[in-house]
Amino acid sequence: MPFSQGPTPAALPAELVEKLERVSFPTLGHYLEEGFADYGIRRLVGTKRVVGRAVTVRLTAQDSTVLHHAAGWCEPGDVFVIDTGGDTRHAPVGEVLAATLALRGAAGVIVDGVVTDLDEVEPFGLPVYARGSSVLTTKLLSVDAGGVNIPVTCGGVAVQPGDVVLADRNGVFFGSVDVVSALIDTALADDAEEPELVEELRQGARRGDLTGASAAVAGWASAGGAA
Repeated sequence: MPFSQGPTPAALPAELVEKLERVSFPTLGHYLEEGFADYGIRRLVGTKRVVGRAVTVRLTAQDSTVLHHAAGWCEPGDVFVIDTGGDTRHAPVGEVLAATLALRGAAGVIVDGVVTDLDEVEPFGLPVYARGSSVLTTKLLSVDAGGVNIPVTCGGVAVQPGDVVLADRNGVFFGSVDVVSALIDTALADDAEEPELVEELRQGARRGDLTGASAAVAGWASAGGAA
């Protein structure tokens, strides 16, 4: 397939971003099953949490020409989501590419593959997520293939340009603005209840009593005895 470039996606709503910066990302996992990248994609560089808009990049044939082009148009808050087509040998992100994104205000980069120059990337403060690292890099081959701001797959998740990207030490999540917006207030309310729950546990409360799990188990036992 020849190179394809989609339109620049809309910015994430400022109110949603503010809420996402406060929420515990795993709380979304209480309500969703889809959108979570597989555990192989981990944070290799950086310490900051990632909240931003997905800029999707599809590479092919060990060629990073498309990525070099796209990086020059990075906007503050963007998260570059890179689909390598299953290549886990060639690293498309290293010191100079990371510097380009960091200096342009990127919130992070997620690579379904490997990266390089970990020590050199560290000082830029750009969170980098990948499956691992390599000293074998992609090349500038100028292959007419791949794409920017097109649907991609990352960590087993279908990602659309403009999707919400959340990432921290626990892992990576991708979701549409509509899905995340519908859940964010509920998730924040859950987070607000957690300190009180922890305090009740400190005072000797049983977790199952607080959540209703023990009542459910007692009901099963009662029904089984009646049978």
